[in-house]
Amino acid sequence: MPAVLSIAPAQIAELAEMFRIMGDPSRLSIILACLDAPIPVSEVAARTGLSANLVSHHLRLLRAARILRAERRGKQIFYAAADQHIRVTIADMVAHVAEPSDGEA
Repeated sequence: MPAVLSIAPAQIAELAEMFRIMGDPSRLSIILACLDAPIPVSEVAARTGLSANLVSHHLRLLRAARILRAERRGKQIFYAAADQHIRVTIADMVAHVAEPSDGEA
């Protein structure tokens, strides 16, 4: 754990920005839709119930923050978690919120 405590101030700022971006419910639902396998914008929109235009806007932000990556396949662009770090972090947090709290056990 000491390596985490010794990150540079610029990295702390980048990390805080990533958490801010992921903190938006619409963007978080988009990230969740992209965790299992690469999917196109139309499928992200269908899974989240958001318009394709809004999804595209959020995808630009998520790509810029290195949370999602894009891959062109023919005429479509498919989106997926940028790497295993993102996938594991989100999966761990989903598992955490699914656990009963101390008062619920």
